Amino acid sequence: MTVSIIGTGQSPYTRHPSAGTTTSQIIARAVSKALHDAGLQTSDVDGFAVSSFTLAPDHAIDLAWRMGLRLSWLMQDTNGGASAGGMLQHAVRAIEAGDANVIVLAAGDLMDQAAFSRLVASYNKATEDHLAPLPMNGPNALFAMLTSRQMEQLGLCREDYGRIAVAQRQWAMDNPAAVYRKSLSMDEYLNAPMVATPLGRYDCVPPVTGADAVVLVADRSKGTPRAKVLSVKASYNSDQQSDDGLATGLQACATNGWEQAGIGPSDIGLACVYDDYPAMVVAQLADLGILSNQDHPADFIEHRIATRLLPINTSGGQLSAGQAGAAGGMHGLVEAAAQLMGRAGARQVTARHAVVSGYGMVLYRYGACATMSVLEAAQ
Repeated sequence: MTVSIIGTGQSPYTRHPSAGTTTSQIIARAVSKALHDAGLQTSDVDGFAVSSFTLAPDHAIDLAWRMGLRLSWLMQDTNGGASAGGMLQHAVRAIEAGDANVIVLAAGDLMDQAAFSRLVASYNKATEDHLAPLPMNGPNALFAMLTSRQMEQLGLCREDYGRIAVAQRQWAMDNPAAVYRKSLSMDEYLNAPMVATPLGRYDCVPPVTGADAVVLVADRSKGTPRAKVLSVKASYNSDQQSDDGLATGLQACATNGWEQAGIGPSDIGLACVYDDYPAMVVAQLADLGILSNQDHPADFIEHRIATRLLPINTSGGQLSAGQAGAAGGMHGLVEAAAQLMGRAGARQVTARHAVVSGYGMVLYRYGACATMSVLEAAQ
């Protein structure tokens, strides 16, 4: 049995949510749009999974009740940027096992300044004990150190990271759902205020409010645009946070992920990788094998990413579209599925295969969880 995504939806991203906005509202809006895109009704849904940092005191079942869902399968994932891949992996297995027929995956957060401050201060015990007491709040300082180490190892400079940010902004200019759509020049990137050397303003993902959702079903009759799920792999705590921090958990699952999909990195026409910082784009592309050992990283960035010859994060990624809390992990999955179904509007690319990667739960560097999903366009 092949499982496919047949609908996507997004609750509009915004830096400034209107008064009275709730997390439940924005997630429900994304679910409604995804079902409409799939041509389905709430009554068709019998499986639901959600990821959110700000849904409390409600849980998955409370949100399902508020949306009027009657379910035979339910899941709540708390692993941040890795949550979309984790939920997708479980949902595929649930459909294959007959536990559900139509599953909606959703993620979203109300991420105003107060919510963001609470999140970065108490993200987990490691944050509370060792990071929150430091004079710089949030993960920027951690990723500044990681970026410096990557620059030294790979021979990269700030202009190389700037090319990633500028290229993603070019994609965002054709995405009406992106929060930042104004063109970004290399001079603007390099002269932006420093946040934590070597990270400037445009290296750091902006928190926003919003939500994303996808609809999964077993394959329907031919003629229905869909994004077939060829493989989903995950790696949790693969290195115990004990090595140099330059390789993500994707290294532990990429080989099996490509084997299960029946294709390789060179077959990919679109990559949507978790991009809270440009250095993490480089790290994931390398761990997936798309940036190979034979490629010089700076040349790859200049000739493949900056030219947009290889489409990377065609929504603009989180760096330009925004990071809506836990929805950051779902953002790339929604974009990849929309592209493969031919529903990406002015930014539409021609691609048969896409890979989506994410990582989550930052401890002392990039995070303890990583997931990769390989999708194929089909009708």
